[in-house]
Amino acid sequence: MQKKILLAVDNTRPSRKALDYAAQLSATISNLHYVLFHIQPWISLFLLEEAHKSSRTKKQLDKVIKKNQEMAGKLLDDYQRALEQKGISSEYIECITRTRNLGYAKDIIECAQKEQYDAVVVGRRGISGLQKMYAGSVTTDILEQSQVIPVWMVDGEVPSGEMLIAIDGSEASLRAVDHVSFILSDNPDARLTLLHVTGNARNYCEIDLEAHPNPELEDIVVRGDKTCIDQFYPLAMRKFEDAGISSEQIRFETLKGGRRIGKTILDYAQKGNFGTVVVGRRGINKSFFMGSASRYMINKISGGALWLVP
Repeated sequence: MQKKILLAVDNTRPSRKALDYAAQLSATISNLHYVLFHIQPWISLFLLEEAHKSSRTKKQLDKVIKKNQEMAGKLLDDYQRALEQKGISSEYIECITRTRNLGYAKDIIECAQKEQYDAVVVGRRGISGLQKMYAGSVTTDILEQSQVIPVWMVDGEVPSGEMLIAIDGSEASLRAVDHVSFILSDNPDARLTLLHVTGNARNYCEIDLEAHPNPELEDIVVRGDKTCIDQFYPLAMRKFEDAGISSEQIRFETLKGGRRIGKTILDYAQKGNFGTVVVGRRGINKSFFMGSASRYMINKISGGALWLVP
């Protein structure tokens, strides 16, 4: 089955790292197709209006548009050659460039949703300096605004092809499993680890329960968490089996969670040398639990890839 990912590219190092990661995936994802997507600079409405009034202005505008198109074409050609040098056939690569319209993030998301791509791949920008701060906001906007298409955020060098799926028994976790099972379908070499960090009352209550211990509430949360996960596992396994991924390819791990679930997940991923962490955007009750974990991981992941599944 064909899988198609949109790789948002520009002339930056994070984009190059995202390309490297996407190319590596061809070894584990069968029939993977790449769409290289570059957005050209925005043309002001004032300049467009003036071009209708003045032939001189129109000539200047035409030069600007032509230059932008040429630069976009060269950039996409460079990226395509880079993919081909990494063993990706040109038949699996498509190049698209458009003038900025709604904004970088919205234009990328709109294209991905309209064409029903399976994921958007972006490089994570830096978090210091004016230019990095601006570029970083584009990545953040994509992560926050993509409500339908999963986003794969790449931060620097990805150490390995090992994949960790963080689960909490929520619908978002099941969608994350569904996304991974589709992407890795019919791959006998895939190896996956499902990590469940057990919840506690502090993850569900804004009251400082360390200052006001409540064993009864803690017991309710622990029992509810266990019941939820016990119901979740068969559903997850069915999705993997339907995708041609056997139970022998999947490992389950459980850790006791603290206040910061996201930190527990990232620490485990780092110690286990997992290159990719997969997480649902929202958690139980569509909010606090896994939602706070995904936000933490977006901000703190370093030297790896984070798949955020709506």
